[in-house]
Amino acid sequence: MKKLIGVVGAIVLMAITFFTSAAEKITVFAAASLTNAMQDVATAYKAEHKDVDIVFSFASSSVLAKQIEQGAPADIFMSADQKWMTYLIEHNIAKNKQDLLKNGLVLIAPKSSPLDNVLINNNTNWQAILPKDERIAIGDPDHVPAGLYAKQSLSNLGVFNKLLPQFAPASNVRDALMLVERNEAALGIVYSTDAKVSDKVKIIGAFPADTFKSIEYPITLLNLKASDFYQYLNSPQAKAIFEKYGFITK
Repeated sequence: MKKLIGVVGAIVLMAITFFTSAAEKITVFAAASLTNAMQDVATAYKAEHKDVDIVFSFASSSVLAKQIEQGAPADIFMSADQKWMTYLIEHNIAKNKQDLLKNGLVLIAPKSSPLDNVLINNNTNWQAILPKDERIAIGDPDHVPAGLYAKQSLSNLGVFNKLLPQFAPASNVRDALMLVERNEAALGIVYSTDAKVSDKVKIIGAFPADTFKSIEYPITLLNLKASDFYQYLNSPQAKAIFEKYGFITK
């Protein structure tokens, strides 16, 4: 009898293992600024599709695009700007794209900062709000989308080169946020959605929308097996989650 129970137990274990391994895995490469929202979207989706496992790789859009170009197994790519989506399309890796979300660009400071409301325009006194011995966290302006938007805005405001020596460049926008959270930078330039997920920083100013290109999040389907989840990103349920985090939906 014990032998029979042992055999039955082994069969049950094999069945559990089979069904667990049989779960469809969808790999999503997404811009770091989408981290919290996409994790919530995936949780909502998996509540209705228990046989699907969604795995994320969050990083700068430029890093993700390069990884995909080199053969990384992404089923969906979600970029924080048009540049790196266009890059994959031009290299015949992505066939098409759709613009899913929009975002804003803001100036942040640690919660303990005495700075409050800063009006950002051509007359902003940056020397007063950022003394020479202080730093401003920013996504690397050479390749990180948030940094590229910040560079464009600061250039149009005529202060990019003046502030350049005080930049604390980060590998992605969430790392820039972290530098301000840790008080390692007195100021930071991040997306409005990133600032809203942190209880350690405060938004002290917003960059004028006419000083940088519209912050758009294009997405593309790289593997048909992820079609259902790809379509779900446009659903009312997903849009409600994105809007909760401050994204502007189409």
